[in-house]
Amino acid sequence: MDSFKLFFKASAEKELRSIPKPYLGKIIQKIQNLSYQPRPPGIQMLRGDDRYYRLRQGDYRIIYKIDDAGKNITIIKIGHRREVYD
Repeated sequence: MDSFKLFFKASAEKELRSIPKPYLGKIIQKIQNLSYQPRPPGIQMLRGDDRYYRLRQGDYRIIYKIDDAGKNITIIKIGHRREVYD
């Protein structure tokens, strides 16, 4: 199986840098795993938009988009669950 390429929106990169260190390692690992398994167990499509997926890591959420044709994953937003859906 071919791996997907990971891309980050500039705002998602900034959000990633602001995550406290105790949570950062697991979040980065989850994102890296998406390149091999873009639809892991436990993901959900966001309501009202079938292009975006949500991946949970503790109290943090990773919102991303999959381009199956181009084999790309774009990380849209990363943040605490109470802030990420704004």
